[in-house]
Amino acid sequence: MRSKSKLHSTIQAMVTALPLAMLSLPTPSLAQISTGSNGHDGALHPTQSITIDMASHPDGIYQYSSVNIPSNVGVSFKPNANNTPVIWLVQGSCVIAGEVYVNGQGGGRYAGGLGGPGGWAGGTAGGPNGGAGLGPGHGAGHPGGGGNASYGSLGLTNGSIPPGRTYGNQFLLPLVGGSGGGSGGGGGGGGGGAILIAAPNAIQITGQIVAQGSYGPSGGDGWGSGGAVRLVAESVAGPGVIWVAGGNGGSGRVRFDAVDVSGITVNGNSTQGLQPIIIPGQGGSAQLSITSIAGVNVPSNPQGLPTMPDVVIPAGTVNPVPVVVQCLNVPLNSSVSVFAWPEDLPQVMASGVNSAGTLASSTATISLNLPPGGGRIYAQVVTAVGGGQGAADRKARSDSYAQTGLTTSGERFTKMQITAAPGQQQRVSYITPSGKRYSIPTK
Repeated sequence: MRSKSKLHSTIQAMVTALPLAMLSLPTPSLAQISTGSNGHDGALHPTQSITIDMASHPDGIYQYSSVNIPSNVGVSFKPNANNTPVIWLVQGSCVIAGEVYVNGQGGGRYAGGLGGPGGWAGGTAGGPNGGAGLGPGHGAGHPGGGGNASYGSLGLTNGSIPPGRTYGNQFLLPLVGGSGGGSGGGGGGGGGGAILIAAPNAIQITGQIVAQGSYGPSGGDGWGSGGAVRLVAESVAGPGVIWVAGGNGGSGRVRFDAVDVSGITVNGNSTQGLQPIIIPGQGGSAQLSITSIAGVNVPSNPQGLPTMPDVVIPAGTVNPVPVVVQCLNVPLNSSVSVFAWPEDLPQVMASGVNSAGTLASSTATISLNLPPGGGRIYAQVVTAVGGGQGAADRKARSDSYAQTGLTTSGERFTKMQITAAPGQQQRVSYITPSGKRYSIPTK
């Protein structure tokens, strides 16, 4: 090897080596949209305002034959123990002339307000986390004023306290709600919840869907951020309103996965497309990372910049070198591959298995003949989704959508491929029994 064989990682390694299906998916014909609903929850046709207790649906998934919410009728929710988002898979027509609420709750004198289903709570005064709200975009706790939460956009700065960070992606995959505001002496406001509605033809909204973040009991407490609304159908038609605002907190996200969208007013951030994944398969929490190369630890915060290598191999290092890959929530003895891509030489690859550790946390040590000079490196694993091990494609037919996922063509997922490079966001590709691949970014 040369005296110093430098390895670094750039996103180009992952893009060139793997076709990212999301970037080149053909638009499916309208007839392909299938919600997968068998209608076993019956018709949702309330004649007066109701609160749905989600305890009977621990995965948050409702399979309705049809939905018709009349004018002046509101539907709200009591979150389940898992605090899942609300998912309505509708077999037939879907009309919302009334209101659907997944709002966060206001903070109390001391306690933080609860988030809507799939959202996070506000910070509690004097709480163990210093009064900070919960969630990835939470506001900080501070006696002089709690920070406002963020989501699709930044919340406002509260005095000298900056807001939380933005998070998520335009596809709302995975589907998550808003974050909680920080305590400023009283309880911070809860983040708005998250709801997905999928219907085979049209979703008609002449009323409103509301996923707003809430406030604390005083002007010094942080606001929760707005939540998330995703609608999947051939068309979404108004006139109706979708609210994902957060007051002083950041706005949430709205996603229309529909060919035609007309007459809808959105208070918040929104995008439109036709993403074929309705529900990702279970296993999105699986993680992969390269922790060391030739005995040199990868930095805890790698940058992946060509001009500043994250790892420099010492002079005199002899091939093959060990590459240690950490796996979280990946079944033991899965095949893990490592790819090194030098600047001016062909790519090299070696494989091994994550035989050390447990399902929750394991490692694979892979011997790789590392080319000389600078280059890029990434790791990859393919594993089953849901409970499917071995006969995953057969087992998927009996597993729930929460485990196996669901596409707009009615297919479930049987496998997932995780690709991770230092300094880059990892990517999950979900694979159907027919071999279709759909890729999404993840943490």
